[in-house]
Amino acid sequence: MKKPLSKKTKIILAVLLVLVIAALIPVSVLVLIPEWKLYSRRADITVSDAALSNGSDRIHFLNTGHSDAFLLESDGHFALIDAAEDTDNPRGFDALELDGYEDLVLDYLKTHASSADGRVHLDFVLGTHSHSDHIGGFDTVIADSDVDVGRAYLKVYDSKKIRDKEIVQWDNQEVYDQMVNALTAKNVPIETAPSTEPFTLGNFTITIFNGIDEPTDGKVGENDQSMGVLVEKDGTRVFLAGDIDDKSGDEARLAAQIGDINLLKVGHHAYPLSSTENWLRTLSPEYCVVTNAKSEKTNPILRRIARITHSTVLLTTAEDGVLAEIGSSGQITFYNSIHD
Repeated sequence: MKKPLSKKTKIILAVLLVLVIAALIPVSVLVLIPEWKLYSRRADITVSDAALSNGSDRIHFLNTGHSDAFLLESDGHFALIDAAEDTDNPRGFDALELDGYEDLVLDYLKTHASSADGRVHLDFVLGTHSHSDHIGGFDTVIADSDVDVGRAYLKVYDSKKIRDKEIVQWDNQEVYDQMVNALTAKNVPIETAPSTEPFTLGNFTITIFNGIDEPTDGKVGENDQSMGVLVEKDGTRVFLAGDIDDKSGDEARLAAQIGDINLLKVGHHAYPLSSTENWLRTLSPEYCVVTNAKSEKTNPILRRIARITHSTVLLTTAEDGVLAEIGSSGQITFYNSIHD
């Protein structure tokens, strides 16, 4: 016959059960957050397709699937940060048979950034890093006869320090060479180690982060080379994170340097290894733009953003592009369906 449990043992077991349940509650709550709650817009945000005011200062987040292309516009000045995925597949890899958006980016520039004579002048272009979903479309844009570029920011792609998988299976070298060749053909100066000193684009103040590579003992992924761009106006701060993630500690290193912001272009399309808790708490964005769609890959990061920052999250795919207009007092007004 089994000996009955003592009163002390029962109390210990009860306490342990309570502790186990308490430990599981946060996970359960997180999993059970309704989908609409994660991506609902707060009452203080306006997303509309109303007419924009002339001479506005704004950031155009193009809808290029899970790739990046952003047009900065301020006081008649324009700049292009990344130019989306392209259709090229130089080595014929099945994994690189992707939808290209180079023509969409070029058409958008000619529609929204051209002068009276039909020409597009970009004060600068910036390729955050040498992945095709960021700089693939640049050769098409730069080579177009109606496009003029003042200068370019593009770090040197050094395959010797990049992990073998990317060298063998991806087209980093090809898209880098294509962009450099297009710039060289038009005699566009290239800054390969951008300074952290701020400069202006119209009414915007621009600061480039991670422009100089951190020393490393081993091979890294090209995402570790990704630059980020801080755009400021009247106290409003927007950070475009490129593919910055924390695989090699970049978010931990850069978070305090960047500080509190109002709007975050979420790093690496909200894929795993990006948007760590420390990064989100330090930057504390009120709004987030994600260049991707909801999926099994992105939902964990989207949930983390919702849990930590409670920010409004806008996905470029769901909104068919997002335009953030920064007003004279620093307020941000959002517009969607920008490709109509």
